[in-house]
Amino acid sequence: MPDLPDVVLWSVPAFVLLTVVEMVSYRIHPDDDAAGYTGRDTAASLSMGLGSLFTDALWKIPIVAIYSGVYALTPLRVPVTWWTVLLMLLAQDFFYYWSHRGHHVIRLLWACHVVHHSSRNFNLSTALRQPWTSLTSWPFYLPLVALGVHPAALAFCTSVNLVYQFWIHTERVDRLARPLEFVLNTPSHHRVHHASQGGYLDRNFGGILIVWDRLFGSFTPETERPVYGLTKNISTYNPLRVATHEYAALARDLAAVRTWKDRARHLVLGPGWRPEGATAAGAAPIAAQGAAAMAAAAAVRAGAGGKDA
Repeated sequence: MPDLPDVVLWSVPAFVLLTVVEMVSYRIHPDDDAAGYTGRDTAASLSMGLGSLFTDALWKIPIVAIYSGVYALTPLRVPVTWWTVLLMLLAQDFFYYWSHRGHHVIRLLWACHVVHHSSRNFNLSTALRQPWTSLTSWPFYLPLVALGVHPAALAFCTSVNLVYQFWIHTERVDRLARPLEFVLNTPSHHRVHHASQGGYLDRNFGGILIVWDRLFGSFTPETERPVYGLTKNISTYNPLRVATHEYAALARDLAAVRTWKDRARHLVLGPGWRPEGATAAGAAPIAAQGAAAMAAAAAVRAGAGGKDA
């Protein structure tokens, strides 16, 4: 197949430049309602991003092996041309939507994804706050490989999706033209996704396109100003603790229940699920979920005194 460029590598200079420009913009025109950049939080986000480069390289070894095995077994082959790449990008974005949504409503997956939502700031450095345990997304893309998409082509499409989402982590861009807002994931839509207040919880999962959210009932427009972070925020900037805090909370909850059925429920149900009459163990963040899970999370907050979107 034709060589495809390393989109992320080529985009690094743009990431750095845009982040510096946004930092300077807050110096020149401060926003009293936005945190902008704060030293320890920004350092934590950058540390998580740098660390993910190394951990992702390790996780790719078994993932590439699995994808290559599936690709070798399937008789189907999708040629790499300009129009098939566009179709692959569309298909990858569709499966990204379901992967992203799954990482909000299945607690074992949320334990990985919560890292990205753990900052109470929302700026371009937040886009770099990536998990170190990203071995949870690959099953969602297996259908593409089984349909004959080369693993390298899938990696290219995934990189394009990742690079696109960098620029939508900002409060410095208001709304775009209405046709763009209807089709594309924009800063306005993604601010809702990172918000922690009730009506915004677990909404707007799209990567490049927001049309999937409109089609599958998870879209919410930005109305009130978002409050960023988790429903129960963490108070650490230690990268190792940021990367593992929800796994630790999950382990405490698993140890606190008596039946294997409840342990399984803790793993596969939403982060706000608790056995009847129970409250959250320790300081586990309660994630945003769909309508039913929102009610559960609200009940936990009310009972325990206590997000990621």
